[in-house]
Amino acid sequence: MPTGPLLRSLLFTSIMSSPLLNPCLSMLTRVVNSTSPLLDPSQNPLMNHLLRMTIYNHFCAGENERSVQQTVHGIKTLGFKGVIMGYAKETVVKENESTTSSTSQEEASLRSVEEWKRGNLRTLGMIGAGDYLAVKFTGAGPIALNALASGDAIPQCIYQAMREICQTAAAQNSRLWIDAEQQVFQPAIDVWTIELMREFNRGESPVVFNTIQAYLKDSEANVQRHLLLSKQEGWKLGIKLVRGAYIAHDRRDRIHDTKPETDANYNSIVENLLQRKYPLPTSQQQSEFPDIRLFVASHNSETVRKAYTLHRQLIKSGAPTIPIEFGQLQGMADEIGCGLVQQNRMDSRDDVPGVFKYLAWGTTEECLHYLLRRAVENKGAVQRTRDMAVALRRELWRRLSFSFW
Repeated sequence: MPTGPLLRSLLFTSIMSSPLLNPCLSMLTRVVNSTSPLLDPSQNPLMNHLLRMTIYNHFCAGENERSVQQTVHGIKTLGFKGVIMGYAKETVVKENESTTSSTSQEEASLRSVEEWKRGNLRTLGMIGAGDYLAVKFTGAGPIALNALASGDAIPQCIYQAMREICQTAAAQNSRLWIDAEQQVFQPAIDVWTIELMREFNRGESPVVFNTIQAYLKDSEANVQRHLLLSKQEGWKLGIKLVRGAYIAHDRRDRIHDTKPETDANYNSIVENLLQRKYPLPTSQQQSEFPDIRLFVASHNSETVRKAYTLHRQLIKSGAPTIPIEFGQLQGMADEIGCGLVQQNRMDSRDDVPGVFKYLAWGTTEECLHYLLRRAVENKGAVQRTRDMAVALRRELWRRLSFSFW
């Protein structure tokens, strides 16, 4: 990592792991929720500059194709295999649209779907072969929200939009994953995503990945369900495994009671998939295990270390396993991501796991809600942020010591 970004990361992680985080978070929340022109970065150049020079540049990729591609190039130059890119803008139906006639509401909802599709296609144009596009169904607006909440089949307009997005991704050898969301939406999201996997995951490698949240008590059963459908219907399965990000909004009884239980469940799912141990009907042999790709999206150093080590052991021993990749958010867990990149260099094998960084792009105003979520996420993981700050200080001291001598 260049020394400039290293210093910026050290500054931010030091703030995030200190008592300064709460007042900074309060200030950012006020900016996000304010209607005052003084706090609006699109109307106040000074506020826009302040946010850009601080939190925006730390977590975001840029606001247009040129700036995003420069950021992506820098990340790949460091040795990362690729990026996961998402458009930060969130679709919001304006209040005056919701009170107009039903015809106007329908037109506004269809416009939301079209804008969502264009944003995702534009994002695909910023990434390349092997990279990922991150897609949120709820970003498509009211039509998606209503259908997801009701558990309906995927609406035709959203299905056609997703077909165009998936076809474009496949044509440029990119991939996409469907992000997990709140439990009120997640059962329908799974159904919609499986429908897309049935269509687009029949080639040499999967195009569509689904996200499974390990903090949910039924996550292991959900993995098994995906495996069985993939095996029975003959399509390839892509799974992105996360711990979970909606604990403040989901039903608490569906979530593991403690963080150690979530950690144990996450690690168990990874180990069982890597060793191809999940039970299948009629005692399927390991050679008949479903064709699956696993993406470990985690900021937990122990989880990443265990998964990486187990995968390398299986490869070296000639035991059957599955392809695996790792990723962390831009601006977070740099000691983990850069550590994996360095480990891959030392391993010098062609089959080392790919390491990725997740980035969001958009204007400062469009990224505000994304930035607030990143700040809140760090507030909920103070110890992890402290560990990252310690690792950054050690690296800075190593560079200073090397330069001195």
